[in-house]
Amino acid sequence: MKTTAVLALSGLGVPECLRWHEGALWFSGLAHGTVHRWDGTGEAETVLKVPGRAGGLGWLPDGRLLVVSMDEGRVYRREADGELVEHADLRHIVGGPVNDMLVDPQGRAYVGNFGFDYHAFTREHPNSLLYAPPGPPRTPVACLAPDGSLLGLTEPLLFPNGMLRTADGTAVVVAETLAMRLTRLPVNADGSLGRPQPWAALISPVLWRLVNHPGLPGRLTRRVSALLDHPAVAKRSASPVAPDGIAWDTDGRTIWVANALRGECVRVAAGGRVLDRVATSQHTLSCLVAGQDGRTLFAATVPTDDPLRAAELNGGRIEMVRL
Repeated sequence: MKTTAVLALSGLGVPECLRWHEGALWFSGLAHGTVHRWDGTGEAETVLKVPGRAGGLGWLPDGRLLVVSMDEGRVYRREADGELVEHADLRHIVGGPVNDMLVDPQGRAYVGNFGFDYHAFTREHPNSLLYAPPGPPRTPVACLAPDGSLLGLTEPLLFPNGMLRTADGTAVVVAETLAMRLTRLPVNADGSLGRPQPWAALISPVLWRLVNHPGLPGRLTRRVSALLDHPAVAKRSASPVAPDGIAWDTDGRTIWVANALRGECVRVAAGGRVLDRVATSQHTLSCLVAGQDGRTLFAATVPTDDPLRAAELNGGRIEMVRL
């Protein structure tokens, strides 16, 4: 039986990119282009508004905030006086909205992107049709130096999304949402990221081959998958898992995954074995293990991740459960 998260905040657009910083929960509002801070009491404070929709968050060693502008293809930096200035321009790199971001203790930033206009596609087609050959385009993670200059690009990935740094700093784990897997990339001496290595598969190998098959088996699988996308069906399914935001568990070895396909966070071990599930009320886009004692699982949930529809609904929530 799943543990069920409880409501902490509501009335949000698309809460995403959960972070814990200086004793408070921070998150982006993708639908309204805002960044928020919540100290655990009352309503969340709106800290700033970001041109082109706010995405990934992180802090430089001196405390200045970095925030992604999804639609502008930029990373902004908030100076000590509150001024928002350009930290990096990624428009020549990305193939779609810029997405989540990891900032390491040295101030290096790793920034993912969609690779294409995902929402424009899914407004017209079932999600499963993304896998009709040649499949969704791949795109790299941009590796930025602390001053915002480009250190390098990774090999192309399938919708690189949430990211985690290993405790020893030797690797970054990336959620490839559309590949339904977690991938490990070693950190090179210059801070760039090396060749991708498997960390956890979150879809069965057989189903993955079938959904990508160019012939009749693939067409049938994608058609059936489209039928199973119906919310009433999807919420009762246990597989596959499309990883969005990810977070280390308190054990430092297993990873909590926000499942963008349904209302849950799942804890997985290296290799992909599911160890625990926490039910949320809606599709889950981000998760974080934090809190004053580091033992609360926070989840950002939405009725829809389409920013246009979500801005109208304001049905996004922050939910939480004590581990």
